[in-house]
Amino acid sequence: MSGNIQLLSDTLAAAKVEGRAALIAYLPAGFPTVDGGIEAIKAAFDGGADIVEVGLPHSDPVLDGPVIQTADDIALRGGVKIADVMRTVRETHAATGKPVLVMTYWNPIDRYGVERFTAELAEAGGAGCILPDLPVQEAGLWREHAEKHGLATVFVVAPSSKDARLAEITKVGTGFVYAASLMGVTGTRASVGAQAQDLVERTRATTDTPVCVGLGVSNAQQAAEVARFADGVIVGSAFVKGMLDAPDDAAGVEAVRTLAGELAKGVRGQA
Repeated sequence: MSGNIQLLSDTLAAAKVEGRAALIAYLPAGFPTVDGGIEAIKAAFDGGADIVEVGLPHSDPVLDGPVIQTADDIALRGGVKIADVMRTVRETHAATGKPVLVMTYWNPIDRYGVERFTAELAEAGGAGCILPDLPVQEAGLWREHAEKHGLATVFVVAPSSKDARLAEITKVGTGFVYAASLMGVTGTRASVGAQAQDLVERTRATTDTPVCVGLGVSNAQQAAEVARFADGVIVGSAFVKGMLDAPDDAAGVEAVRTLAGELAKGVRGQA
């Protein structure tokens, strides 16, 4: 069974043909429940997201700020397992036909088994993985199995990354490059800043792979700002915050759908 890296590439290419950036939403599996998380992801797609990253909840999420940490904690206390993450990918991809990735730290994959994880993710219809804490030089085993199963390997670059390091990362990454707009953890911010545009330009000098920007984007205006220079706009904390602030799960799903609609207008320059 082959994964959906081609669907991911085609989706990013189609957005480019339309003259816009792709909208990429992030939501953790198992939050507020496994079923509730699946409904939220479907709502993100329904609202206008092109791609969704499913977070694999982790007890020590070094890249994630307090909003996503809170959601991860709720999911972990609810007993979420890797099998639930795979189910989330399977059901959301089957329902929408859209590309679904998993964003995870390396330790859970290492413990689960690389071959087992990649085979199951491909079988579920997954498009690939974003691996924020896996060093490129230690990624050989993962890359071998990801390529075998038709999965993208998305690495994260940061404003602190030197040009030579960017070239090293983009040479082996596939699908897209995740450009962290600033140093620090995830969370909504008043401004995304000029660092992001500089990082995108430096990254593009090393690769033809699409460069998508995350960390800090929370509204349509910011999405429009980032869409002017990036191939994709990644939004996570704002979706999660909308669900956390909602009075009940159904309202949380609607908050996701509404925000996705607003952000979709932003990446299209209609905000």
